[in-house]
Amino acid sequence: MTVVKSTIPEAALQVTGDALQSTLVDLLGLSLIGKQAHWNIVGPRFRSIHLQLDEVVAAARDFADTVAERASALGLPPDGRPETIASAFTLPSPKDGWVRDTEVVEVMVESLEAAVRRLRERVEATEKADPVTQDLLIGITAELEKQRWMFAAENVTQEV
Repeated sequence: MTVVKSTIPEAALQVTGDALQSTLVDLLGLSLIGKQAHWNIVGPRFRSIHLQLDEVVAAARDFADTVAERASALGLPPDGRPETIASAFTLPSPKDGWVRDTEVVEVMVESLEAAVRRLRERVEATEKADPVTQDLLIGITAELEKQRWMFAAENVTQEV
């Protein structure tokens, strides 16, 4: 049953739907990674990184909502169920238990970098299929690149 009819052609809708669903999975997973690290971080930079993780979680959750609503507007029901996220999520995650501040930074850089790489592929895929979705994905990419940069700067130890 189609509740909402899409305004874009079927082939473009397939490409766009795949890009939106994969992005939704990455964003919801990224918010979970951020919270897991937020709850279990230890070390001398606990407070600053703890707060920085909240920024990533808030951004990922807000973007997830926007991505899901874009899918819905195109007549594609988004799937953010826990079992869907668990089965499709592939970004790097923190280890179980307490995690040193330096390790949290490393895993966040890796996760954000992987998410950005995948988003850039989706930006390219949606260029002709749906420029509106492409624009949305470009904005998300920019914010996640900013977050990745901020985390990467945390572990620089040598003189610049």
